[in-house]
Amino acid sequence: MTKRLLAILSLTATIALGLTACGSDSSGSDDAGAPASSAPQDPSTIAVADSSLGDILVDGSGRTLYLFVHDGDNTASMDCDATCKAQWPVVKGKPTAGDGANASLIGTTTTGNQATYAGHPLYYYAGDKAAGDVNGQGVDQIWYVLDDKGSVVKKEPAESDSDGGYSGGY
Repeated sequence: MTKRLLAILSLTATIALGLTACGSDSSGSDDAGAPASSAPQDPSTIAVADSSLGDILVDGSGRTLYLFVHDGDNTASMDCDATCKAQWPVVKGKPTAGDGANASLIGTTTTGNQATYAGHPLYYYAGDKAAGDVNGQGVDQIWYVLDDKGSVVKKEPAESDSDGGYSGGY
């Protein structure tokens, strides 16, 4: 009887552990660098797209790309901490030029892990939920989109393109 009881307890514990694992919604990975968005990313290409701000840089999926003014030109390292990166994930790798983008302006930071355009490290904004969103434009007067020349665009987004006044900063 003791062997049977041990077998039942062992089986019950195994089933309970299995059900607990199935009920967990955590994959065990902490990917703070990915935008909280339903729009897919395609950092393999940088292109130019028309928006309410004019022609701006986007990735291959049409996701808006941003610069952080405190990075400065041709920065060797990013000036964006972990909290900042959760809201402003980096554009990884070295993309190719898509429609309207100048291939000679595309590069990477000296570490090689973040895409740059005209020397500016590029970021996504987690508050952009779809391709073409420009919700990060002008946040805290330090986050802006870029034009096809790599210049900062400081135009204010149209009301329908704004994030409702959210100031995520970093």
